[in-house]
This record gives sequence, C-alpha cells and structure tokens, in this order.
Amino acid sequence: MISYITKKIIYAFFVLWGVITVVFFLFNILPGDSSRMLMGQRSDLQTLQAIRHDLGLDKSIMERYAKYLNDLSPLSVHSLSKSSFYYFDSSNYSSAIRILSVSNKILVVKTPYLQRSFQSKKTVSSVLSNTFFNTLILALVSIFLASVIGIILGVWAALYKNSWYDRLILVFTSMGMALPSFFAAILFAWLFAYKWSWWTHLDLTGNLVELDDYGNELKYHWKNLILPSITLGIRPLSVVLQLSRNAMLDVLSQDYIRTAKAKGLSSSKVIFKHALKNAMNPVITSISGWLAGMLAGVVFVEYIFGWKGLGYVVVEGVNNYDIPIVIGVVINISIVFVIITLLVDLLYVLLDPRVKLD
Repeated sequence: MISYITKKIIYAFFVLWGVITVVFFLFNILPGDSSRMLMGQRSDLQTLQAIRHDLGLDKSIMERYAKYLNDLSPLSVHSLSKSSFYYFDSSNYSSAIRILSVSNKILVVKTPYLQRSFQSKKTVSSVLSNTFFNTLILALVSIFLASVIGIILGVWAALYKNSWYDRLILVFTSMGMALPSFFAAILFAWLFAYKWSWWTHLDLTGNLVELDDYGNELKYHWKNLILPSITLGIRPLSVVLQLSRNAMLDVLSQDYIRTAKAKGLSSSKVIFKHALKNAMNPVITSISGWLAGMLAGVVFVEYIFGWKGLGYVVVEGVNNYDIPIVIGVVINISIVFVIITLLVDLLYVLLDPRVKLD
C-alpha cells in the first residue's frame, strides 16, 4: 500500500510539473502584453518599462520560468538584497522558515507561493481561497444530484429493460449528453429566472454569499445554487445513468447472479448486495472524472449565473491577461484532479476484491 501510494505521488509530481510548464509557456508566448493592460490611458515608454520591470516581464522567459518554479517549491532560494512585487519576498512572508543564509542568499521552507495578481495586486492564494469554496460547493452539489439520481434511474432502467421507461431514459440520456453546458445555462436562466420568475422566485444571477458595500457577509442565498447545479449536473447525470444501466445489465447476466437467484435469495438482496456493488466500478470512474472536470468546466455556467467561483475568476483573468491568476487556477484544478484519481484507485480495491494494488 505504501509503495503504491508513493509511486502514485511521484507520478503526480511529474504530471503537475508538466501542467505547470505547458501553461506557463503557453501564456507567456501568446500575443499580448500584461503591462499594456495596466497602463490605461498612459502610453509613454518610461511607464511601460517601469510596469514591465515591476511585473518581472523584462526578464527572459527561461528566467521567469525558473523563478516561478522556485516560488512554487516548498524548499527555495531567495535574495535578501532585492524585493520584488512579482516574485516571492522572503522578508515579508510570515510562514517562511529560514534554513541557511549565504551572503545575500537565503534558503527557506515555505508553502508554495503562486505570486500576485497583475490587476488587483492581491496574492493569488488569497484570490483562490475566496472563490474555491464556491466552485467546490457547486461541483459537489451537482455531482451528488447527478450520481444519486443517475444510479437510481439507471438501475431501474436495467431492471425494466426494453420497457417504455427504458426507452424514455435512453432518449433523455442522448439529449443530456448532447446538450452543451453554456446553452443549457442560457436556456435555464431565460426560462426559470426570467420568463417564469414569478413562479420559481429564482434570480438570474447571484452568489452563494451576498456582501454589503463594506464587505460584511449578509447571509447565504442557497436558492442561487439551484439553477447552476442543475445546469452543471445534466451531462454527468446522463452519463452516470447510461453507465449504471449498462453495467447493471452486464452484472445481472453473470453466472453468480443466476446462482444467487437459484438459491432462493430475494430480488432486493441479489440486486443491492451482489449486483449493485460490482456494477459500480465504471460508474465511480465516471463520477470521479466528472467531479474533477467540473472544477475546470464551470467557466460558462459560473459566468452566466454570476457565480463567483474559479470559472468566473479564470474568465476575468483571461480578459485582463492576468497570467498568475490563470496559472494558479490551473494548478489548483490539477492538484484536485490528481488527488481524486488517487482516491478512486484506492476505492476500487474496497469495492471489488478482484482488483489488486500490485
């Protein structure tokens, strides 16, 4: 078990390093200049050079890449003689623990530093911490609804194969998988929050927690979670339903199920104790993939419904060419994806004794 987890962590490290490298170089070679986005109406060369120096954009791309990896690393080397807005400043970072000092260089142990936003000057970590909870709540509620409803309806469709209900389910899943999230978001917002708002009492846009002008929390608006979670859950619901149905049909045709029925076991015991458990492996794989994918795929849904999560932040970051924000979001989503994948691999062993870690 320990060696298996260690091997997975090593693999995860290289996956994250690859993601960081690709995203960093992609956003640093694309046309566009973050410094010009910050200039506003000022167009003189001196202002442009000062902003580029402040952001570290006057350095070569390889030097910026090395500094970025140094900032992300828990064990990193920094200079005591120079402080920069863009890169890690060990003298102002309270969680850094000094290990060794040589000349004007210092070796520290710290939490990974994602740098600062070009636009707001806030640390990326603080921006993400304020929005990650909203996206996580939205993703968890959506995948919970999709999983529970999808498994129940899928098992029911398998038990009544070729009935009118089964055919209706197949039509629903085909439509659900073909329906893009951005179109579903626009359609649901128009229908339930505009045309039928007198009946649903749902708002077109809104966040989970509404703040006043002074930044004080007012209250939780859970009704604002209804439309985004349903919209985001339609496609995974269709996939989970279809997988549950097909996996259940496959398991019900196995010899040990027929043996269990021949022994006189009740239908409910055969279904829930023997069949359902062994049919869940492909379903769990799908659920885990959709949960991780939701964190990356909520961009349009969050932006249309005004839900202030990671997707909303990414759109704003891309519009403003705020590279640290975009890279920070991608890194966080990648970490969640890797963790979920590891947990699912371990869950396979508990669900199916035929699966071995080695």
